[in-house]
Amino acid sequence: MANIREIRTSAQANQEDVFFGQTVIVWARWSVIVAGIVLVLWTSTTISHLTQTVPFFLALMAMNFFLHGRYVMGSPLNRTVVTIASVVDLVLITAIVVLWPGSHGIHNQFFVLYFPVVFAFALVFTRRIEALYTVAAMGAYAGACILTGTVALDLGHDDKVLVMRLIVIAAMGFLGNYYFRIQRERLARASGGGGAASTDLARATVQAALQGTGLKAT
Repeated sequence: MANIREIRTSAQANQEDVFFGQTVIVWARWSVIVAGIVLVLWTSTTISHLTQTVPFFLALMAMNFFLHGRYVMGSPLNRTVVTIASVVDLVLITAIVVLWPGSHGIHNQFFVLYFPVVFAFALVFTRRIEALYTVAAMGAYAGACILTGTVALDLGHDDKVLVMRLIVIAAMGFLGNYYFRIQRERLARASGGGGAASTDLARATVQAALQGTGLKAT
């Protein structure tokens, strides 16, 4: 047992988490796109309203087609590009909250789109990066509400609603990353304490999964 060791280094573990976790972010983004388009079609009463709102989700769809295609072809993007794409998600959702016709800021119900993207991001990245992303999402939403003048910062009802929504966004990030860390610790224990046969099997499984990505199990 003394010769058994973790088959992944810390750096490699981070790379593999991004590789395998990209599918979570991709499908979270598809859920946002589908939900948004359904809501647009449901609430639109004029062609003008439809043409003003659909482009937000078309932009998300175009980006996700690219990311999903790269993943399916076995050449997913690296951590930096995935992070940038996730930041673009926040920008587009915040733009929806600010610019949505007839419903701005705290009164815009599309704030719920922050939840799946923050949760999916937290399932893939380490605590430090996840915390920065979650804080960015909270800041973006709070800024959107203040910018549109729908929150007056006078301790009124709308302020309390904003605080509750920000708490939920923070909870999405915390719970997602908490599950991420539990799974990583379980993998570390399984790969480091299951005997030579299980170590060889784990090594072969990782090598097969990473084939074509440029990563190698050590």
